[in-house]
Amino acid sequence: MEILWWLAPPAVATGLAMLWVSWLGREGRGQIDREVAVRRLGAAMSKPSRVTPRAQSRGPRPGERSTGVAVRPSSRAATRRAS
Repeated sequence: MEILWWLAPPAVATGLAMLWVSWLGREGRGQIDREVAVRRLGAAMSKPSRVTPRAQSRGPRPGERSTGVAVRPSSRAATRRAS
């Protein structure tokens, strides 16, 4: 049993931290009136979005089938086409 005494200080610190966090998160702190919350939500929803739409993905070209695996063209084929 005395070999576990090193575990007591971390256990006490953990317990105190849990109590402190539960006290901070208790109900009744910082409540906002419903009308104020609705007004804030409306103001946030009316702002223009900063997110840009994504570019449309090009599908497979006609005559190519999609395998779902990215395949690089071989360097040998590139040298053959060049010569």
